[in-house]
Amino acid sequence: MLQQVPAPAPGCPKRMVFGPCGGVRSDGSCELDDALCCPWCDAADPVGVRRWPAPPPETVNPVHAPVVLTDLSVPPYDLPTMRGILGLLAPVSDGLLVGEHHHRPDFPPTMVAAEILDAGGGPWITLTCRDRNRVVLEQELAGLAALGVDGVLCVTGDGRGQDVRPEVTQVFDLDSTRLAHLAASAGVTTAVAVAPAAPPADVRPAALAEKQRAGATLAVANHVGSPAALAAFLEAARAAGADLPVVAGVAVYTDERSAAVLAAFPGLAMDTEAVAAVLADPDPVEAGITAAVAEAEALLAVPGVVGVNLSGLASSRGWRAGAEVKAEVAARLAEYRA
Repeated sequence: MLQQVPAPAPGCPKRMVFGPCGGVRSDGSCELDDALCCPWCDAADPVGVRRWPAPPPETVNPVHAPVVLTDLSVPPYDLPTMRGILGLLAPVSDGLLVGEHHHRPDFPPTMVAAEILDAGGGPWITLTCRDRNRVVLEQELAGLAALGVDGVLCVTGDGRGQDVRPEVTQVFDLDSTRLAHLAASAGVTTAVAVAPAAPPADVRPAALAEKQRAGATLAVANHVGSPAALAAFLEAARAAGADLPVVAGVAVYTDERSAAVLAAFPGLAMDTEAVAAVLADPDPVEAGITAAVAEAEALLAVPGVVGVNLSGLASSRGWRAGAEVKAEVAARLAEYRA
């Protein structure tokens, strides 16, 4: 049962309760409305991190964290292409992370999870609160649990793109912390996202601790500017009471467009010198693969990091080309998966 929780933060369009979402802009403004200040960034009267009101559910499962978790980037409603890309990524990845995109609809999560299982892969399914109320989220969780997915990544969700179904209401009935509690109660391994580079930085360690108290057993970290920045964040998170294992985001890009797609997301930080070096290289594809492997190796050396998430479009040359790049990065990290 979902616990009674405090009221959402005043003025938050996403109805966040326990901390800010990961999409706060660099100036502290709201992702959904840049004329609004995030309540947690309000210098005059900031909202504090609220405490989860009860212990984690008894059904919390131990986590079997993927060492190499690869984003499954596929075109919408294109089953043959998805199956072809699964054939590339499933053999070299410990898990495949299925995102939910703010700029287009996708196949239902349970359908994609079944396809990944059929391909011999381990599905990690992202659920967002943008387009689903609590009842539908419970339905999805029941279906994913019945399929035996490896895990569910619980996020509040980005605001829908202004050109995508503008006549449809965005829900935000729950936020990521309450969804994590539902997922853990449903008996699935529960992961949550954390954005170390997003403001307000001082409250994010405590917010992660509340997600763990709600039932999360794994965190997936958004991109940071350096491994040292992630190490500093995780040290602060441990001091706040968050000791769950972390899968760190690795930026995979081989051209200007694939780098720009990552850089455009609020709450993400990129190593600008590494990006410039890849784009200036005579062979940017090889340079991008080499840079991603090097970043992954450096992040895996950070205390508390148990895996990496190969994230991004990877290439502007098409869906399969991007999958081939990520598959090569994953293959070169094989020794860490042994």
